[in-house]
Amino acid sequence: MPGKGATEAEGLKPDQGDGVIRLTHVSEPTLALYPVNGAAAPAPFIIVCPGGGYNILSMDKEGTEIAEWLNSIGVSAAVLKYRCPKNREGALQDARRAVRMAREKAGEWNLDPARVGMLGFSAGGHLTAACSNSEDRPDFSVLVYPAYLFKKGSIELSEDIHVDADTPPAFVVQTKDDKNHYRSTLAYTAALDAAGVEVECHLFAKGGHGYGMRPSNHPVSQWPKLCETWMREMGFLK
Repeated sequence: MPGKGATEAEGLKPDQGDGVIRLTHVSEPTLALYPVNGAAAPAPFIIVCPGGGYNILSMDKEGTEIAEWLNSIGVSAAVLKYRCPKNREGALQDARRAVRMAREKAGEWNLDPARVGMLGFSAGGHLTAACSNSEDRPDFSVLVYPAYLFKKGSIELSEDIHVDADTPPAFVVQTKDDKNHYRSTLAYTAALDAAGVEVECHLFAKGGHGYGMRPSNHPVSQWPKLCETWMREMGFLK
């Protein structure tokens, strides 16, 4: 593993009473596999990147719960435990390695190496965009309330993300009242459109930040079904 790890032992943050498992001080990245059981043909595969501001990882709400949903619609998944805190370089190395590993292990894991996607939340959405514009690109991406993708005070794409015509298609969802981050969706969508890359964007009015796929009274809770429909229309899910 190149780069650095954490300075403290891996562990959980104190329970905040909201049903979220928060992991931090990750030095040893891992992929926890969630294969589709009994799939006759190689399945599509999605690497799930939990959010947490690059400080912690929301391992259940934005990790295991998402993998279980993907399994329910016929997608094999893996939850990426990437290095944190404050280790964006290490996190990107971990994400790129996860994409390479998925394709290397395609036969063993019964997955389609041409349908390897990434799905990230918040900081994990930024990580998904960064990996999608690296040398180890997934075939498609899903960004849910992505963070850190715009230049402050504008809707221009941040300088650390370099979109081009080879950037994979994306499904992006966010809410306008996600005040600190909603411009990430505008900036990334505009950059993909300018590069001629397929993108579907949903900007809802309300819902805030950090909801994962847990139900609410807000229409943004429909995003998993919208995402499934997009994957089918794009041919990533058959």
